[in-house]
Amino acid sequence: MNFNLPEDLREVQATIRDFMLSRVEARAHEIEETNSVPPELLREAADLGLFGLSIPEEYGGVGLGALGRCAAYEALGMGHMGFGGVISAHASIGTSGLVKLGSDEQKARFLPRMATGECVAGFAITEPSSGSDAANIRTRAEKKGDVYVLNGTKHYISNAPIAGLLTVIAITDPSQGTRGMSAFLVEPQTTPGVSIGKIDEKMGQKGALSAEVIFQDAEIPAANLLGPEHMGYREALGILTNGRVGIAARSTGAMQRLLDLSVAHAKAREQFGKPIAEFQAVQFMLAEMEIAVQTSRVLWQKVAWMVDEGQDVRRMASVAKYHATEALSQVADKAVQVAGGMGYMKDSPVERYYRDQRLLRIYEGTSEIQKIIIAGDLLR
Repeated sequence: MNFNLPEDLREVQATIRDFMLSRVEARAHEIEETNSVPPELLREAADLGLFGLSIPEEYGGVGLGALGRCAAYEALGMGHMGFGGVISAHASIGTSGLVKLGSDEQKARFLPRMATGECVAGFAITEPSSGSDAANIRTRAEKKGDVYVLNGTKHYISNAPIAGLLTVIAITDPSQGTRGMSAFLVEPQTTPGVSIGKIDEKMGQKGALSAEVIFQDAEIPAANLLGPEHMGYREALGILTNGRVGIAARSTGAMQRLLDLSVAHAKAREQFGKPIAEFQAVQFMLAEMEIAVQTSRVLWQKVAWMVDEGQDVRRMASVAKYHATEALSQVADKAVQVAGGMGYMKDSPVERYYRDQRLLRIYEGTSEIQKIIIAGDLLR
């Protein structure tokens, strides 16, 4: 068992980390104020290959396996989480379904533009009536000749306001329940009958835009059916499962960043005539943060390795996501405590991380859903 990443992946991590800390963090205040990512940063991200992390090289992507992608996601977590959210929503659940299930024609049509960031992707499954209960999806897709007619509403869809392609889960056979759902490739900007609602106002993760996607008699070519008909729900669960490993990795990067900030502050900040790093109470918090980082890193590395080995990771992906996101919440709280009043101020990256991290315990399966998955798998 070798827990050291290969040299090429360490280089990938270092390049992305440097980009996040030098380029993205320098614009963090601007992203927070405008709730948008500067286009030039997205172009730089594209030049680094961040939009093509999971896309095969034959289509212009980087073609990383799960271990490589998660190494990149950890580095993304070291900087502005809203920016990282745009990239990960595209490169993870927004792209993986097409890479895994797409026909040669579908891949050739979309993946080259997705790899360059020209076509940003998203994944649309959540609805007003179905969040954690994904089986309660109501969006319908009715086959009529050579098209499927979609009606329904998706909400809280990451990247929806800027997406050129969405993987949409809809019911094609209501009589079969979850076995009657299918996946579709939808181009929201050019498809009549598809509209994007107003941008959601979120607590954190500024710049990572989400919105409702509304389908009103939207005609989707039958050629845009992704994978077999009526297999959408099962495939969606697989896409979300692998996405959870990436969230664990991003959470680990965020914890590492918070720990680095906390150590630097503890050494520099003086109280009662000495650095607060000399107080045992502060040392204990730093130690607990380090434990969270190391355990989370080992977990995501193991699960990513399992994915690359073709193993079933349903339970372990939930273990990794639950552990890392819950640990990040505690680390963020400790980072504010170490920073004191300074950590509560808007111009502090610690304050921003404290808000941004909260979402990770909710999307792509809440912490409670992860425990249900883990327990259910154990009992089976």
